[in-house]
Amino acid sequence: MKTPSIVATVAALQGAAGVALAAAAAHVDANPLLSTASQFLTLHAAAGLALAALARTAPAYPRFLSAATFLLQAGVTLFSADLAARVYLGGKLFPFAAPMGGSATILAWLALAVWGALGIARRG
Repeated sequence: MKTPSIVATVAALQGAAGVALAAAAAHVDANPLLSTASQFLTLHAAAGLALAALARTAPAYPRFLSAATFLLQAGVTLFSADLAARVYLGGKLFPFAAPMGGSATILAWLALAVWGALGIARRG
C-alpha cells in the first residue's frame, strides 16, 4: 500500500514549509499570520508522520484512517497556504480558503476520534 508513503511525503513537505515560514516570521516578515501557519504545518507534519507509521501496522478500518489522514493534511495545507497568501500575495488564496481548510482540519480530527472509537468497540 502506497498510502503511508504518500502521507509521509506530504507530512515532510509540510514540516519543511513550517520551518521555512517560522524562519520568515522570525527574520523577514515578522507577521503573526506566518507564525500561525508555521505552527499549524509543523504540528500537523508530526501528526502526519505518526499517522503514516500507524497506517503501516495494518490498523482496523484502514480506508477510514487514510481518508481522515488525507483530509487532515489537505485542510491544514489549505489553511496555512491561505495565511501565507495574505502575507506574500496581499490577499486571500480564494474566498473562504482559510475557513474551509480549518473546518476540514477539525473534521479530520473528529474523524480520527471516530476511527479510534470504532477500533475500541471492535476489540472490546
